[in-house]
Amino acid sequence: MIEKIKAGIVGAAGYTGGELIRILLNHPNAEIAFAHSKSQAGKSVHATHTDLLGDTDLVFTGEDFSTLLSNDSLQVVFLCSGHGESRKFLEANKVPDSVKIIDLSTDFRDESEGFVYGLPELQKNKIKEATKIANPGCFATSIELALLPLAQEALIKNDVHVSAVTGSTGAGQSLSATTHFSWRNNNASIYKAFTHQHLTEIKMSVAKLQNGFGEAINFIPYRGDFTRGIMANVYTQFDGTLQEAIELYRDFYQSHPFTHVSSPAIDLKQVVNTNKCFVHLEKHEGQLLITSIIDNLTKGASGQAVQNMNLIFGFPEDAGLRLKAVAF
Repeated sequence: MIEKIKAGIVGAAGYTGGELIRILLNHPNAEIAFAHSKSQAGKSVHATHTDLLGDTDLVFTGEDFSTLLSNDSLQVVFLCSGHGESRKFLEANKVPDSVKIIDLSTDFRDESEGFVYGLPELQKNKIKEATKIANPGCFATSIELALLPLAQEALIKNDVHVSAVTGSTGAGQSLSATTHFSWRNNNASIYKAFTHQHLTEIKMSVAKLQNGFGEAINFIPYRGDFTRGIMANVYTQFDGTLQEAIELYRDFYQSHPFTHVSSPAIDLKQVVNTNKCFVHLEKHEGQLLITSIIDNLTKGASGQAVQNMNLIFGFPEDAGLRLKAVAF
């Protein structure tokens, strides 16, 4: 096992780039080789990610990628730019075969071009052998973790219904009519009902465990008036008892350090700022209700990216990721 690796971050000024910097600065087995940003080049990282004042003197670089990627000590690069940009980046830049790629965009989540879908609870062993990882989407992560134990036993036999709400950071840093504070505050809204882009990877992931899966997943996403976190409420027909469902979920996740089944009802503050997913189960007149909560920026993005990095390089899966929840 390598004791220390060097990591580069492309698109380091955004929310996911900032989260990666925070995690990697405190990771026992990683150092940041560069944090690249076209818009913030030459500025101190803490000028953009202001909470990092006193933690790092790192400066955003705008240096040409051919120089950055040719650094012999570089071992992994995280792609944190907008959707569509990762494909353009890889078409324009030759990443050495010795450098692992972890992409946080939607561009390769179909596992095209040699990428492996990076949900550790789904295919940990495959991730360990991968050279290119497509990090899952945030909504997709929360919903897949709600469904995978059922899929493992081919128990999704009816349509799945999902109602899920996300914080404003899920929309990225760029301002729009629906991310502006005066619109978002004290407000809630539906968007992309039944058509959200994460549906494709959710169906792909469920089908990896439940052969022939073809049931509808009826997904209603909501914008919440809070900053971080996702709560997904997922329900479908289930013929077993609640206790049987609880045992099924606990058995499925017993070897996974970040996903936990909770007997009491759960709330978002339990997982915000952590890489955890909490799952809670209820049974109502034949319907199994699965509530799944994550932080969209950690388990839903940068934390999971580091979890994948840990698996690839043989580090403890939770290295650098034992993060304290907000709680109150």
